[in-house]
Amino acid sequence: MEHKDIATPSRTRALLEQHHFNFKKSLGQNFLIDVNIIRKIIDASEIDATTGVIEIGPGMGSLTEQLAKKAQNVLAFEIDQRLIPILDETLAPYSNVQVINEDILKADIAHYVQTYLGHCERIMVVANLPYYITTPILLNLMQRSLPIDGYVVMMQKEVGERLNAQVGTKAYGSLSIVAQYYTETSKVLTVPKTVFMPPPNVDSIVVKLMQRPYPQIDIDDEDRFFKMTKGAFTQRRKTINNNYQSLFVDGKKHKKAITAWLEAANINPKRRGETLTIEEFATLYEQLKNFPELEI
Repeated sequence: MEHKDIATPSRTRALLEQHHFNFKKSLGQNFLIDVNIIRKIIDASEIDATTGVIEIGPGMGSLTEQLAKKAQNVLAFEIDQRLIPILDETLAPYSNVQVINEDILKADIAHYVQTYLGHCERIMVVANLPYYITTPILLNLMQRSLPIDGYVVMMQKEVGERLNAQVGTKAYGSLSIVAQYYTETSKVLTVPKTVFMPPPNVDSIVVKLMQRPYPQIDIDDEDRFFKMTKGAFTQRRKTINNNYQSLFVDGKKHKKAITAWLEAANINPKRRGETLTIEEFATLYEQLKNFPELEI
């Protein structure tokens, strides 16, 4: 029997009623009810029968189901216990899907990837991410050494624009630098509120982030580098000179050293964080080694 796609208003509504399901605002639950948008997301991810997919927040399985038709295997992480019986039902026709009832931020992702996607030729993350924790999820995945080839993910428009921002723009910040350090970023499409149930309060965007074979710049301590870049954006209206006085231990005492450090890297202390390229931040980072009194 040909079953109706989950990603339609009528099927979603029927499942909600059948399972007496109420949306939890705290989990940022907005289910996709438009198959065309889902197909565009899947097309952008270029998955095929050799690809393993990681999905985060499958909801009722509207995207999962379409991924399962194209991919070799789908590994979906769903935090909401109430959705597990619904997913058991909606995804029953697909033997290549594994749902893990865990928080993606706490799960042993490497173990699950090895177990369920170890034989796949490439691995993509394809997901309609929970908006309230989009950034922690992406950073958590990027900063672990996982065999992920890329991401095609839906998120709040504002966050997507920050991931994809060019230097010198209003959206450019520490998140843009992390994303560009690990991946090559591009925008896939903007998504109206109407394709979700319930509609979110914000517009959405689908962003594609493809893992670089090696990072854009050579850094020996990524945590320290990202702390340093983040420090330049603490207060966007302030100069980097002022912002860095707040970042370093006893920064106010080390005003002269901070100015000397910036000048040693050929960076005008009066500049603002959003005018610095990732390469300029790399130069700053290297110069920081010559100023041991500046502790992060």
